[in-house]
Amino acid sequence: MSAKSFSIVTVATVLIFFLKIQLSVQAPLNGSKWSYIGPDGEKAWPKKYPFCGGVFQSPIDFHKDILQYDSNLLPLEFIGYNVPSTDQFTLTNNGHSVKMYLSPTMYIRNLPFEYTASQLHLHWGNRNKSEGSEHTVSGKHFAAELHIVHYNSEKYPDVTAAMDKADGLAVLAILLEIGPFNPSYEKIFRHFRNVKYKDQMVQVPGFNIRELLPDRLDEYYRYEGSLTTPPCYPSVLWTVFRHPVKISQEQLLALETAMYCTESDDPEPLEMVDNFRNVQEFHERLVFISFREGFVVSVVIACVLGVLIILAVAFWLLKRKSCKKGGKDNRGVIYKSGMCKEENDISKL
Repeated sequence: MSAKSFSIVTVATVLIFFLKIQLSVQAPLNGSKWSYIGPDGEKAWPKKYPFCGGVFQSPIDFHKDILQYDSNLLPLEFIGYNVPSTDQFTLTNNGHSVKMYLSPTMYIRNLPFEYTASQLHLHWGNRNKSEGSEHTVSGKHFAAELHIVHYNSEKYPDVTAAMDKADGLAVLAILLEIGPFNPSYEKIFRHFRNVKYKDQMVQVPGFNIRELLPDRLDEYYRYEGSLTTPPCYPSVLWTVFRHPVKISQEQLLALETAMYCTESDDPEPLEMVDNFRNVQEFHERLVFISFREGFVVSVVIACVLGVLIILAVAFWLLKRKSCKKGGKDNRGVIYKSGMCKEENDISKL
């Protein structure tokens, strides 16, 4: 090995080692204040939370140039998601979003590890611009986005221990759009009035959390990214479902107007709106997809067009042959079809 090659390898090794050490050191979770707007807004996050200005950040935009089909991607297996109503979830306003803590008996499989559920929360826009999703598809925002957070329970004892590890978290993302009333989401939304202000909590009867997911669980985007809030650790294996779930306009309005970022006695209450992070640079990563519908549709359309063209040509040849045959066998007949006459006229030209 030449001296130059040795130095490149050495530098690369040192950088990787430094990144691992840096990732293992947690940024302060409660010592620093952050928000989505103002002096502590998104542009200021990297000053207090260095990872927010680093690589492998989320959310991202899904566009065709970064998508790659992977036939090995399987539908997730959900265990314990149907929680009996006798159990209780705790719903809280944490000043940044509305968050519901989930049962430790819930977990998912068909990922590199088994991941246990920790909590779910939402991101949304405002009543004047209902474009509050964090992930986008070809630049398109959706009305809101639900995240269900899980931690790697094969390697770590809880979500706090896992959240700063490269293989620590797996998050399911569900895109929400306007449609009919959704009774499953109402099981959460009806409790918003009880968590209007920061740090308020309410108990929610258990229900089947799988009802919050889209019907097609086999079609999704998969990539390695980060938390979308400080400290922005690059520790998340993302599964973003391709098909959105619908909630009503009234339900979305309730989400956009029900809560405040401030406590109940704050003299200047601040509405909880636009609590989504902007799309991040992707830095030459790939997003793996479990579907190839675009390719299949293109092939089907091409096949259909090919068949139609073949049928049209065959019909034209058959008609032409019929006309020629008719002109030969019916010389004594005065009547000639318009098509044959037209072809004779054209041949004279």
